[in-house]
Amino acid sequence: MSFLHTEADLQAGMAALVAQDPRLAPILEKSGMPALRRREGGYAGLCAIVCGQQLSTASAAAIRNRLMAAFDPFHHDTVRLARADKLKRLGLSNAKIKSIKSIGKAISQGHVDLDAVAAMEADQAHAALTALHGIGPWTADIYLLFCLGNADAWPAGDLAVQEAVRLALGLKTRPDAKAMIKLAEPWRPWRGVAAHLFWSYYHVVKRREGAPVQVPVKPAWPVVKAKSAAKKAVKKAVKKLNGAARER
Repeated sequence: MSFLHTEADLQAGMAALVAQDPRLAPILEKSGMPALRRREGGYAGLCAIVCGQQLSTASAAAIRNRLMAAFDPFHHDTVRLARADKLKRLGLSNAKIKSIKSIGKAISQGHVDLDAVAAMEADQAHAALTALHGIGPWTADIYLLFCLGNADAWPAGDLAVQEAVRLALGLKTRPDAKAMIKLAEPWRPWRGVAAHLFWSYYHVVKRREGAPVQVPVKPAWPVVKAKSAAKKAVKKAVKKLNGAARER
């Protein structure tokens, strides 16, 4: 099992990856050697990723910074025992509050050992993380890649990686997570290196940041119902305004 702790680790992994699959050589030539990006691990690292779920980079950073500043030291017991209204004032949604509290509880009760997860193979670590409430496949993969530096973690659900794979390999449609898992099989045990390569390629081709972007979650209720509710709200507002006008 390999880890990407330094730029030299990434360069060595890239050389091994391209030797395994020569199709990636022209992709690397166009993108250039990607820079290694690492984040803090442990509970703080997981909470930072949860903060970024379904949010823009700027919004996620603002909430993450407020959360980290509100607890010193930042410990799972302190956060899980904090009042929900305090966490909500920091900008966290109810769902994210539930997630970070649940993760903290799992750590406190020994249901997960993040040090042990750090020593696991990518697939095993992925399974251990996704067993926790609030940690889906994307969150687990981003944690494994950027917080632990696991060289074989593969963010199959990342939009930028999916689009980069489509463009680089000349696919007709953007592959979904299931297809991405199959496509990456030849790149074991360097799938994480491939992810860095495709993020870099995305940045060059699309001329925008190739940072991890989660596939949007489907609405909790059908879009038709959402539109219907919006129309009712508009009608109600108009009726209220008309009534106020008659009273004047």
